[in-house]
Amino acid sequence: MSRFFTSESVTEGHPDKVCDKIADSILDELLRADENARSAVECCAAYNTLFLTGEVSSYTDVDYEKTAREVIRNIGYDFGGFAHDKCRVIELIHGQSADIALGVNASKERKEGGGENDTLGAGDQGLMFGYACRETQELMPLPVMLAHRLAEKLTEVRKNGTLPYLRPDGKTQVTVEYEGKKPVRIDAIVISTQHKEEIPQKQIAEDMKKYVIGAVVPQNLLDKNTKYFINPTGKFVIGGPEGDSGLTGRKIVVDTYGGRCAHGGGSFSGKDPTKVDRSATYMARYICKNVVAAGLADEMELQLAYAIGVANPVSVFVDTFGTGKLPDEKIAEIVQKEFDLRPYAIIKTLRLRRPIYAATAAYGHFGRDGFPWEETDRVSDLAKYL
Repeated sequence: MSRFFTSESVTEGHPDKVCDKIADSILDELLRADENARSAVECCAAYNTLFLTGEVSSYTDVDYEKTAREVIRNIGYDFGGFAHDKCRVIELIHGQSADIALGVNASKERKEGGGENDTLGAGDQGLMFGYACRETQELMPLPVMLAHRLAEKLTEVRKNGTLPYLRPDGKTQVTVEYEGKKPVRIDAIVISTQHKEEIPQKQIAEDMKKYVIGAVVPQNLLDKNTKYFINPTGKFVIGGPEGDSGLTGRKIVVDTYGGRCAHGGGSFSGKDPTKVDRSATYMARYICKNVVAAGLADEMELQLAYAIGVANPVSVFVDTFGTGKLPDEKIAEIVQKEFDLRPYAIIKTLRLRRPIYAATAAYGHFGRDGFPWEETDRVSDLAKYL
């Protein structure tokens, strides 16, 4: 029996992603000078105003407003009320709460005589999820991968001059039909792209099919029944923060797996790696990808849960959806044996105290080359359990 699953993505010019990019660029600037900087920066953008708030503790100084304006310029907002040189920037950033720092600086285990990897306690309580499956070579779900690539292509053809009438804001959505667990065709593609006023919708539709969809989507997945919805409202001239408010951390499903697995609810952008919302989610993806690549399962979801100020996770849960070559409980035991899940160890394993975060802010944190949590360097260590 056929089933249908849909995922979406957005471009870097989407108002929420503008905020994510600014928050992560500020984090990168902090980490360039101070690898131990603490950051939990939040942004809100609306019409002609950007509001910067949150917590930063560091010995280095960063010009937050200058960094934000540079991000806005690079995205392409050099027009309208939110133009990089015209928008108003309000800044209210303060130091990290001393109460939070108590638990992060020295974990409960460290206070009780733990070792080096117990130095840091989790920066908050919460639950984090990782996922991997065999649908694509990136070991990601196909709908979200296609949605991300379409969104990336929208930005590429705008910036390289192929379609100079495009503007930064845009959204994509892909519906994939499955037979069992196998993706067999694409049922629907939605593209909404901001554009200059004078461009007719017919031209936009033709260009989207030729330069975006045609360049990204495998032809064997398209057929005569595939439905296309391109700028379905008929017009998308007002976009970005002028069209809708933006907020850091509001696209968490876009950031992860397109809704294909559970989500703990914590956002990533603007947070340094002592925040397990970010670092433990990256670690969970790293583990799932290596387990699937090693052949222990064809699909895997991993939940990690932490208590603030405690280094070790309070629970580890594995679900392989019936695809595991070993029982899920056994795989959970292997995960805890092979991977150190304390914050200090996660940061060290994935080399997270580096300015690598601005690049994560759009087009997904997972399924992309160049990030350490996408490496499959533990396959041989895991394959021995087969």
